[in-house]
Amino acid sequence: MARANAQPRRLLLVDDDAVFRDVVGAALRRRGFEVRAAQDLASTRAALGAFHPERAIIDLKLPDGSGLELVAALAALEPSPRVLVLTGYASIATAVEAVKLGAVNYLPKPATPEEIVAALEQDAPDPFVPLSSEPPSVDRLEWEHIQRVLADHDGNISATARALNMHRRTLQRKLAKRPVRR
Repeated sequence: MARANAQPRRLLLVDDDAVFRDVVGAALRRRGFEVRAAQDLASTRAALGAFHPERAIIDLKLPDGSGLELVAALAALEPSPRVLVLTGYASIATAVEAVKLGAVNYLPKPATPEEIVAALEQDAPDPFVPLSSEPPSVDRLEWEHIQRVLADHDGNISATARALNMHRRTLQRKLAKRPVRR
C-alpha cells in the first residue's frame, strides 16, 4: 500500500526470469513501490543512469554474470539503496559474500511478496530465527562446499574443478542443478 502524501518508494528488480519479474513487480507496485525491472547486468547498469533506487532486489544468477557485481555497484552509490539478494541458488558462501558487499538481506526462492517486503524493510537482524532440528543432508553439504570453493576462486569453474579434484563437466552438471533444500 502506498504511503499517504508521499512518493512511491523506488525499487530496482533484477531477475532473468520474466514471469517472476512480472509477478513480483506487480505485487510490489500494489504495495506502493515504483518498480523498474531489468533482466541482466547490462540492462541494470543502463537503468541506473536514469533511476536511483531506494531499494533493490537482485537475483544472484544472471545470464551475463553474478548479481554480486550489482550488489557491490549499488553499495557504492550515495545514498546506497537497501539491497536484497533473492535467489534460487542460495548457499552460505554467496549469502556471506552478498552481506559483505552491502546487501541488507538474503532470501532463497521461492519467497512470497510479504517475505520480500519484510526482508527489505528489516532494520535489525533477528536473533530468534528458528533453527533446524535436523542437520543438513550430505547433498546439501556438498552443494555448500562447492559454492564456497567456487567463491574462493572468483567463480572460475575450471579452477574450482581443479581445487575439488573433479572433472570440469561434472562440476558444471552439479552447478546446473537446483540446490538441495536440506
